Amino acid sequence: MQYNFSNRFKNLKPSPAGDILAMMGDPTLIKFSGGNPATDSFPIDKITEFSNEVLTTKPLSVLEYGLTEGYHPLLQEAKKFLNRDGNVVRDDDMMICTSGSQQIADCLAKVVCNEGDTVLTEDPSFLGVLDSIRSNGANLVGVKMEDDGIDLSDLEEKLQIKPTPKFIYVIPNFQNPTGITMSLEKRKAVYELCKKYGVLILEDNPYGQLRFSGEAVPPIKSFDEEGIVIYAASFSKIIAPGIRVACAVGKPEIIGAIKQVKFLNDVHSTTWSQVICERILATCDMDAQIEKLKEIYGAKNKVMQDEMAKNFHPSVKYTKPEGGMFVWVTLPDGVDMMKFVGEALENKVALVPGTAFLADTSMPCQSFRMNFSTPSTEDIIKGIEILGKLTYKHCK
Repeated sequence: MQYNFSNRFKNLKPSPAGDILAMMGDPTLIKFSGGNPATDSFPIDKITEFSNEVLTTKPLSVLEYGLTEGYHPLLQEAKKFLNRDGNVVRDDDMMICTSGSQQIADCLAKVVCNEGDTVLTEDPSFLGVLDSIRSNGANLVGVKMEDDGIDLSDLEEKLQIKPTPKFIYVIPNFQNPTGITMSLEKRKAVYELCKKYGVLILEDNPYGQLRFSGEAVPPIKSFDEEGIVIYAASFSKIIAPGIRVACAVGKPEIIGAIKQVKFLNDVHSTTWSQVICERILATCDMDAQIEKLKEIYGAKNKVMQDEMAKNFHPSVKYTKPEGGMFVWVTLPDGVDMMKFVGEALENKVALVPGTAFLADTSMPCQSFRMNFSTPSTEDIIKGIEILGKLTYKHCK
């Protein structure tokens, strides 16, 4: 049989995300490549308890079809939870539940992008969303990053692209892959610039609750008076990733359109997961759960930072995140990053090449991403020692 694939599909490149997930199953690897939450943070007892309860007392409520916008009690609890961070969900906003926050980006691209339209993104940024936007025929244009977030001069230049970009994708808190947090001043400036040029903002905040040092910074959505911000909130990182529960927040016109596209995509997100998520938010001590996460990630990050300071060649630069899961490591000019990552894998240490996170993956890159939430403390120490020796081999 001769299969005739669409031009849109033929233009897609295989996503590195699949290779990363495949590597996670190899027990012999030290996995700095993942983006998984620490498994010892999962509230397994509560998930089991609530699952047994709902399947025993009202099984049809989770086994029948549900509503596209989501389970209403969950949306009510999610609104209360998200507003802990400020005025994120306003009374005139609409919320829907999605199957992870990546689905929000996919649906938004379907709603607002025609073939060849421009979408701006921090450069680098989360590869899953970048691939999703590409799959909808949009042209990604990267905006440079600085130590305190996006480069505002570069952003204004890119906002003037004609035709006007449809939206910009940002991860202000502990960005994936760099671990950088956007400053309050830059959040306000990004909002004002996008308002000036009439460009939507997709603000993705999967890591915001995982701050283990420094002061919290309000979301961009909290000072949106124009309805230009679509806020993506995920419960994967504070409950468990396998439940695939996230929420999209914004004005009814745009969220209603996303809901319509979502219906065509999967009808509705899994009701069981939504019910479990609602029960956890409504009845569990979320402050204690988040404090547990902060302790785990803060401790692991400290080990990784201490070991890199001790073992890495002085010419190697790396970020020092105040939360989240990731560190961005940059090798000096002249070092072949792909060769370095390949040698690390030969030595059983898995990294993700920085090129995977670029808007234009053909551009040169000296960086790679490391994750500290997935590996054990022992593996962090062992893996950094291996990488340290490689830095002295490659860096002069």
